[in-house]
Amino acid sequence: MSSKLLGLLVGGLLPALFYGISSVFAKSSTNAGMSVGGHLFCIGIAVSATGVLFNLLLPGSIPSLTAVGYSAMQGVFWGLGTGGVVLGLLKYQAPLAKLVPLYNMNTLITSGLALLIFAEWQQMNPGQLFLGAGLIVVGGILVSGA
Repeated sequence: MSSKLLGLLVGGLLPALFYGISSVFAKSSTNAGMSVGGHLFCIGIAVSATGVLFNLLLPGSIPSLTAVGYSAMQGVFWGLGTGGVVLGLLKYQAPLAKLVPLYNMNTLITSGLALLIFAEWQQMNPGQLFLGAGLIVVGGILVSGA
């Protein structure tokens, strides 16, 4: 198996599985009466413990305050997004099966930013990119309207 394929499996397929399962626990948490803040606090503890585990298994250094800042900003935006999902589930009783396809259109935002910020457009096939993006949008609309 090539390194690129392994990277896609470890960095793409496994996270898709883990994120998918995690959303079921978010719905279960709100069904059990957890508040948005409490939910994020418990997630923060679990993410920190996971970080300690990863650091023990794959030790690495913290290269700079800039790197720390970028990691922290990812946490802030991830927390805001997760808080929004839980708020939608808790306060507005939005069905999880309809929310997930909508918030997973985040791939379009990430892809667009990566194309611009990291100049990844140089490595992409524009036809496939636009076709894939269109399918994501159509799929999100179809599932959320079901």
